[in-house]
Amino acid sequence: MRNKTLGVAFAVAALALTAPLTACSSTDTEAVAAPVDVIVEAPTAPERVDAAMFSEVVTTPGVTIIDVRTPEEFAQGHIQGAVNYNVQGPDFANQIMGLDPAGVYAVYCRSGNRSQPAVTQLSNIGINSIFELEPGIIGWENAGLPLVS
Repeated sequence: MRNKTLGVAFAVAALALTAPLTACSSTDTEAVAAPVDVIVEAPTAPERVDAAMFSEVVTTPGVTIIDVRTPEEFAQGHIQGAVNYNVQGPDFANQIMGLDPAGVYAVYCRSGNRSQPAVTQLSNIGINSIFELEPGIIGWENAGLPLVS
């Protein structure tokens, strides 16, 4: 009796594992799930984050990455996809005026010192969905994360 019960249990388990496979046909495109992107929820106020969290943020579709260092520093290495708006440059205020206030932004500098005033200026013009890399690019590199030049 025990072997028969065990055999039935295995048959039920096998059926349970194969049933989802037989329910989908190769022509049923609605039944095939698309890959799910990791989505980082946009903050309602600027948020300082570590390198691990920032690396998730910058890979989220639709996030604009802003490097606020000098063009020379930017050329030495930056996070892939970043644009360079030098916070100490004369055009910084004009550059950020063209940004979408509804957008989500990831802002960083070398150590976190220059990104703070940049984030303040962004907030002052109504941009609040901002992730700021707290340890700056130094923390990014120390975490073993890649730069491009």
